[in-house]
Amino acid sequence: MAVTLEQAQRAGYMFLKALLRFGFMVANNLVAIPSYVLYLIVLQPLRLLDSKRFWYIEGVLFKWLLAMVASWGWWAGYSVVEWGDDVKSISEDEAVMLVNHQATGDVCILMMCLQDKGTVVRQMMWLMDYIFKYTNFGIVSLLHGDFFIRQGKAYRDQQLELLQQHLEKYYRSRDRKWIVLFPEGGFLRKRRETSQAFAKKNNLPFLTHVTLPRLGATQIILKNLVAQQENGTLAGGDATETESKSKGLQWVIDTTIAYPKAEPLDIQTWILGYRRPTITHVHYRIFPIKDVPMEPEALAAWLYQRFIEKEDLLSHFYKTGAFPPLRGQTKAVSQEMNLSNLWLVLIQSFAFLSGGMWYCILQYFYQCLF
Repeated sequence: MAVTLEQAQRAGYMFLKALLRFGFMVANNLVAIPSYVLYLIVLQPLRLLDSKRFWYIEGVLFKWLLAMVASWGWWAGYSVVEWGDDVKSISEDEAVMLVNHQATGDVCILMMCLQDKGTVVRQMMWLMDYIFKYTNFGIVSLLHGDFFIRQGKAYRDQQLELLQQHLEKYYRSRDRKWIVLFPEGGFLRKRRETSQAFAKKNNLPFLTHVTLPRLGATQIILKNLVAQQENGTLAGGDATETESKSKGLQWVIDTTIAYPKAEPLDIQTWILGYRRPTITHVHYRIFPIKDVPMEPEALAAWLYQRFIEKEDLLSHFYKTGAFPPLRGQTKAVSQEMNLSNLWLVLIQSFAFLSGGMWYCILQYFYQCLF
């Protein structure tokens, strides 16, 4: 089939745009990530004198780095519409996010949609695949205190023990509030067949839009971070309740990501921007921790039920283009999130100015020494 002039022009434009975006991303990483590392090295004396203030500054820098990643998609026309419960109302409390996992773009979507949720991004801990440790952003996550989990039965018990040690060592000491977890343990396309076979063998529901979650990491997080006495409520509360919120995990946020036509974004698309502008939909349901069972069997059943509900949510979305209303509502309410272009430009400017500053400083010391 012959290619028309218009198609050739569009292909040329997309190629040029992708090339320029890739160049910008490389430059962005070359200035932002080394600057983050160097700032933390210089601030080590503050870490000894005032650890809380040090981790506050680190959190701000971390949030700005994630905002830079968010800007790559935002400026390509990839935006987010949010549904369900308002998670801003619990942004100062401790919570764990349970998220379905379809592609690498899921992480970018979360980096974007959590930017306007108060202090959440700077005080959050990510649980991510071990391979991420060896990417360009791995050093940032390592210094921030995220946990890299190795997949596979051979490593499962060891990884859960390491996760417990990691939470005990870093979660409280670095003033973390939220944890992001993908309980399915891998991408939908990779785990669906195995999950369906497991469901058939154990008389569990047959799922197509999500896979059955794994229990281990969720159980370790709840065991280590939930206070002995919990009475969380979604909003308000007296002084005693407010005080109790600082003593442990208060909420589980069931987060469901849906892409139009079930076509997820991947990191390559996010960086190069060759896909047409698209809206990703994110649905939140908030559960007080007192409603979450702690016993392994009951917790497994509770977690399976959440993913069965995710299946229903996604089925409804793919049929109608919208999520159903929450229980007790007659109409589903959604809101398109917004990022300030001026704020993103200021952050990017700070990154490039920091990169230039550190280059001059290192060059000066190099000339003095050699």
